[in-house]
Amino acid sequence: MEKNYGFNDYKFFTDMSELSTRHKSYDLSLGLPDFEIDPRLRYFLKESADMISHSYESLAGNSLLIEKIIQFNLNRKNSVQLKYEEVNIVPCSTFGLYTSLKSILNSGDEVIVIQPSYYTYAPSIVMNGGIPVYYDLENDFKIDWEKLKQCISLKTKAIIVNSPQNPTGKTWSKEDWDQLYELIKHQEIYLISEEVYDIYHYDNAEHYSSFLHPELRKKTFCIFSFGKMFHATGWKVSYILASEGLLENFRNYQQYISYSSNSPCQYAIAKYLDVFDPSENQKIMENKRNIFNELIQSTPLVVEEISQGGFFQIVNFRNVSKTMTDVEFSKWLTVEKKVSCLPLSAFYNSKTDSDYIRFSFAKKDDVIIQALEHLKKEL
Repeated sequence: MEKNYGFNDYKFFTDMSELSTRHKSYDLSLGLPDFEIDPRLRYFLKESADMISHSYESLAGNSLLIEKIIQFNLNRKNSVQLKYEEVNIVPCSTFGLYTSLKSILNSGDEVIVIQPSYYTYAPSIVMNGGIPVYYDLENDFKIDWEKLKQCISLKTKAIIVNSPQNPTGKTWSKEDWDQLYELIKHQEIYLISEEVYDIYHYDNAEHYSSFLHPELRKKTFCIFSFGKMFHATGWKVSYILASEGLLENFRNYQQYISYSSNSPCQYAIAKYLDVFDPSENQKIMENKRNIFNELIQSTPLVVEEISQGGFFQIVNFRNVSKTMTDVEFSKWLTVEKKVSCLPLSAFYNSKTDSDYIRFSFAKKDDVIIQALEHLKKEL
């Protein structure tokens, strides 16, 4: 039976985390970092209490923060040159996704969702009158461009891409963006590019943003997250990049949904970007990925391809069970073996089983080590 466009999926995610808590399991299910943020970020938030008026910010966001975002992207190895009018501060990446869709969709428009995908995509489409069209990645989780092309119709209005991708850890290259452009260049199709794990690329790779493509950027809403960047998810401040015309229409809807974002946090982030070195956070997370992948080799669980970016590693569990579904296996691992994960089928609209589970390595090193040492003994 097909899922209801993913509207109930969020409950499964939280249920798995609650199951982990109830059974006192090591919780590697959700991408919620459990380690401390940079103390300087705390300092700047305290400073903001005395430095700002605590009134609403503008629709676009704190002007100092916008300038710092422009500088931050200019200083990257794959430098993105931005105009002030192409940047907008939003409360969170989910808001950015939802409002981007609201600003472009008419009733009955189709939006292509590349699966496995995060659970908010389909509901955001449906709530804005659109129709999700699902493209399932191949077994190696790579794009088959001909099959993706077959998903495009005269009703297609947008495609949602996530790079680095949750849950697979796959990343998009310049060549991938070029391929996508070739598919959509003859039609008015927009791109929603969720790049919230942008600083978390591993093995000396660099993030290549869709906004670097000279033609795609004209029709792209590119979404980023300071919560992910600083592993401070509760701050709820993100930003989007889009052309001046697209952002003007975006703000027409933003003003009726949230108006602006958290003022003290915007100021604190602006100050912090002066001292923030993204390579430090990238190295911390890559080390966690490496610890996870080294230790999991001592278990029957199999990593077929090491995560290229983000917070997650997918793992094949069929050496342990040939008969359980991935949902059954995830619950069994959580309850009986005391390590929590998520089934990959939870990231699909209609799939009820797969050979894979997803772990989060965005955890304290000790938690990762203890969880994998426990699995080594128990599996």
